Amino acid sequence: MDLAAFGRRTDGGVNRQALSGEDIAARKQLISWAEELGYRVFTDAVGNLFIRREGQRPELAPIMTGSHLDSQPAGGKFDGVFGVLAGMEVLQALDACNIVTDRPIEVVVWTNEEGSRFSPGMTGSLAFAGQLDPKDMMTIADESGVCFGEALADVEKVFADLPRRPLGFPVSCYIEAHIEQGPVLEKANCNIGIVSGIQGTRWFTVTVTGKAMHAGTVPSRMRKDAFRGALSMINALSEIMIDKEDIIRFTIGRVVVQPNSPNTIPGSVTFTVDFRHPDPVVLSLLGDQVVRICRENAGECGIDIQETLTSPPITFPSWIVEKIANTAQALGMPNMVLPSGAFHDALSMSTICPTGMIFVPCAEGISHSPEEKAEPDALAAGARVLAATIAEIASSSEP
Repeated sequence: MDLAAFGRRTDGGVNRQALSGEDIAARKQLISWAEELGYRVFTDAVGNLFIRREGQRPELAPIMTGSHLDSQPAGGKFDGVFGVLAGMEVLQALDACNIVTDRPIEVVVWTNEEGSRFSPGMTGSLAFAGQLDPKDMMTIADESGVCFGEALADVEKVFADLPRRPLGFPVSCYIEAHIEQGPVLEKANCNIGIVSGIQGTRWFTVTVTGKAMHAGTVPSRMRKDAFRGALSMINALSEIMIDKEDIIRFTIGRVVVQPNSPNTIPGSVTFTVDFRHPDPVVLSLLGDQVVRICRENAGECGIDIQETLTSPPITFPSWIVEKIANTAQALGMPNMVLPSGAFHDALSMSTICPTGMIFVPCAEGISHSPEEKAEPDALAAGARVLAATIAEIASSSEP
């Protein structure tokens, strides 16, 4: 609730854009808490923050946990923030119990996870994992014309005293706590979700080109109605995406009609396809049919199809999944294994180190909204499982 004051909206939500004044204020507060507790704080070339609790063997690669502080323009209080503060709770719990771990533990705040101000999102973790060159981000501008590089420079001035470390130092493993952002855990009455991995994604942008003409004068058989063509494609795609097990995620999230006049035959329609599945075989088989089905249903219209994103499914290591599950069971907490339907910084980190995630339920599965809500008991449960899991892993010098 304290961090929600930075970027508070009148409707109870949060607008804390990456590298904004509100983001800077939230970072200041977090750093203040960390330094009061005696932890060292570092930054890097893209503004990621690292809060370090030392281990008996500081030369060992740290265990890392955390998430992000930036929000959607009309976001909630818990997305990202829970993972950061749960990490802080881990450090404090270890101190309170006088537990000295072999490995250092670091809480990370990733820069620009949401991507709502600067695209693409997950900037901090992608750069850390070597999947994004920071130079490619510097000239990307937000809606007001401010470039990422300019905003980052403002942040660096404020935190000029923080020691700076290179991107991509070795990490032993990464475990991220997060609200589920879906309704599954709440429906199952489980406070703990053990994430098996992150489902694969294929995104397409389809542009249908017809001919804009008068709606009252052109006979149906002589029309090149772009909307009718788009609708035929969408209906056909919806048919192949029917899934009795309800695992497929298929969304037409954006439709742009031109000229968008009530008495003009649509001359152009652009729509997006968001298709996700945890099985790479299903992702390939169904995803490969998108182009064919759209072309077969274009009718008299022209069509252009671009695949804008291909992200294969990620499976988290079984030993991390099992360790989190065993921890939850030992604490007597109802739990279930489920995949993540959304992208998280854990996706980037999975390319460079063993990675896992812990989900807690959010009310009605609502997220990216001022109505986003998570119960204190669920948040505490997630933090307890995170603390116990990290404590066990960090107490060993084994990889």
